Amino acid sequence: MTFYRRNLPHWHPEGKSIFITWRLYGSLPASLMRKKSTGRNACATNTSESENSPGKQFLQLDAALDSAKHGPLWLANPEFAAYAEYPIVHGAELGRYQLHAYVVMPNHVHILLDPYVPLAKISGPLKGVAACDINARLGRTGKPLWQDESFDHWIRNSAEFERIRHYIEWNPVRAGLVARPEDWKWSSAGSEYFAYFKRTGFSTPPGARLNES
Repeated sequence: MTFYRRNLPHWHPEGKSIFITWRLYGSLPASLMRKKSTGRNACATNTSESENSPGKQFLQLDAALDSAKHGPLWLANPEFAAYAEYPIVHGAELGRYQLHAYVVMPNHVHILLDPYVPLAKISGPLKGVAACDINARLGRTGKPLWQDESFDHWIRNSAEFERIRHYIEWNPVRAGLVARPEDWKWSSAGSEYFAYFKRTGFSTPPGARLNES
């Protein structure tokens, strides 16, 4: 079991899939965050838990993100969404993890993967590459793009795996952005680039690049 600490402890049993969520800096009001304390071992997306359970708290925070009522929505820009998507798929191409599902929403990102290296070595490039590219285009110097702390949850069983994969790919539908998961281009459900990688075992097609519009 891998353990590391930032603001909160993160536990990662070896050989388990991981569900990770990170969001834009300032995308949730501080007043809401003070009321919530989502645990790292919450049964993420489990609607059967009690109202104050970590899993329910995660769902409430994610619903607040989907409402897009607070903070920046830079990832709604197709160019910036592509900047956030590229390191996700490229990390799988490099063999850092097996990528099962992902979605880039206007103010946050969900991903489901099997890590092959410590998670700290995965999250850094995922967030850092996109932050560098997006901040450069926005003309922002020395300012954070992402909130420091991420939510991560290791998957207990195959039923939870399928529930979270479905939760990720249907996020744009629940948020009212599209009618079908495959209509959202910046996700495992709608990306032709990701579909190619799945068919070819994550070998790079010559001249291929992520959709940018």
